[in-house]
Amino acid sequence: MLGQTTSETDRGRRYVFPRPVRFADIDVLGHVNNVRFFDYLEDARIGLFHLTPHREGIAAPFQGLVVARHEIDYRRPLMFRPDPVQVEIWVSEIRPVRFTLGYEVRDDEQVFVQARSVMVAYDVAKAAARRLSEDEVAYLRRFLVEGR
Repeated sequence: MLGQTTSETDRGRRYVFPRPVRFADIDVLGHVNNVRFFDYLEDARIGLFHLTPHREGIAAPFQGLVVARHEIDYRRPLMFRPDPVQVEIWVSEIRPVRFTLGYEVRDDEQVFVQARSVMVAYDVAKAAARRLSEDEVAYLRRFLVEGR
């Protein structure tokens, strides 16, 4: 099933998204191309902000978000494999207009990528940043891992 529920581990409360390694992700060196990892992060965000609320019978909590910043650290090559990797995602900071997501692309034994995204609440009609609503903040707090 795509977009599993959260995992509470020694790493804190995280949303876990199983992501298959696709043949199209592989570059000429035989491992997942660095740019393709941004697709992995995006898939996990879609799961967190759209699939999970839908499965829980609630409206998508965000009506406008933009990525303001991505940072990514490549820890080890990820090769083509039959089993999916886990994209774990959590909230590490909540501010009035923005929040920060942390990620790990991993399996049970190793971490391939660690990343961070700064997300900004966005008013599409005004084409401008906006404050996060109380409902949005409440949803984010479900996945808040302090000290990350």
